Amino acid sequence: MKQTVLLIEDNEQNRYLVTFLLERHGWKVVSTTDGQHGIEIAQTFVPDVILLDIQLPTMDGYTVARKLREIESLRRVPIIAVTSHAMVGDREKSLAAGCDGYIEKPINPETFVSEIVSHLIPQPQSKEPHEPHPDR
Repeated sequence: MKQTVLLIEDNEQNRYLVTFLLERHGWKVVSTTDGQHGIEIAQTFVPDVILLDIQLPTMDGYTVARKLREIESLRRVPIIAVTSHAMVGDREKSLAAGCDGYIEKPINPETFVSEIVSHLIPQPQSKEPHEPHPDR
């Protein structure tokens, strides 16, 4: 069974690259360009992982992450910020908003998929509410 990624990214080129890389490795990618729609999609099916841009129109990624974490069925879904926000403190701000990981743009096509996969492996020191699904 293919793992499914919800990609919330407003930049067309970034969506294309991420989709290409993940589909080439057997993933199914569902994407949207804005946070509110991403929240709605995530509630219709529970993805294996959510890739979240921080700079989104209307609602920033920090707000999207916080709203996703309020939804019971999504509390254990890993959320990975994929962002060009690379200043001191941005990683911590993403994690504080509810993200489990942080990948800086531009992404490295050679390591991107393995970085995503690393967030699907249960970590021994995981804590609520961001633990990966028990079936992983």
